[in-house]
Amino acid sequence: MIDVTVENFEAEVVAASMNVPVLVDFWAPWCGPCKSLGPILEKLETDYAGRFKLVKIDSDQEQQIAGMFGIRSIPTCVLLMNGQPVDGFMGALPEGQVRAFLDKHVPSAEEVVAEAEEEEALDALAEGDTSTALEKLQHAVATDPANDDARFDYVKLLLQLGREDDAKVAFAPVIAKAATSRKLGALKSWMDALDFVASGAYGSSAGGEFDAKIAANKRDFDTRFARARWLMAQQRWQEAMDELLEILMRDKAWSEEAARKTYVAILEIIEPPKVKVAEGQIPPEDPVVATYRRRLSSVVLS
Repeated sequence: MIDVTVENFEAEVVAASMNVPVLVDFWAPWCGPCKSLGPILEKLETDYAGRFKLVKIDSDQEQQIAGMFGIRSIPTCVLLMNGQPVDGFMGALPEGQVRAFLDKHVPSAEEVVAEAEEEEALDALAEGDTSTALEKLQHAVATDPANDDARFDYVKLLLQLGREDDAKVAFAPVIAKAATSRKLGALKSWMDALDFVASGAYGSSAGGEFDAKIAANKRDFDTRFARARWLMAQQRWQEAMDELLEILMRDKAWSEEAARKTYVAILEIIEPPKVKVAEGQIPPEDPVVATYRRRLSSVVLS
């Protein structure tokens, strides 16, 4: 619990709420209900173990802040997330009701653990430690099955390592979301390409066969698309996108925009995790992703 004044309001409330929900308790020393609510809030801050931050503002001493929030009676609590008030309540609520209020907005313990595991996994990947990354991502998904970002990273890493069967098992719980999630849809596109290559028994000699057909007919889009999927299965991403661009330059809407959708899926797959930068700075864009995004835009908008 932190006492907040005008001097530290920006740092302790607004900036802090960009990382964790901040519960602001407006109170005064003479307020009886405030004295009963205060210990409940402090107990819950301990119970929630860092999942939200509690700050107290003396509404008599800090009338400027109280006026900014339109405080008319105390105790009043306001919850801020990402720099903005999102909810609040007035009066000395019992502990159960305050918990219910917090649980609507504050991440669960499982979500916090999973997010930490995912971040550690990405750090391990950046250092080339795939075994640690895989272990932490597996744990993140098991801890919080609803964390689609962790699941995306986990399935993606399994596919990169050639563990297709394990990837399909891990992907199965969210396969229904693939139609509406860009990230999950990208994974499905990759796995569909792997299945296509396996079912068609396209081996190493398939490249020459594809090239011969395309040389005979530049507008053989079925063969071009098959070649792009064959390249995807080998994780030859830039070559696959080059082939898809050949289709797009000739027929943007071919096969219900299959080429564009697959191209976008590849961009999603090869997009590296955003690197950490100082507050206010923009993370640098991967040069390959940036280049191929521009190429897609120039073709689609031409």
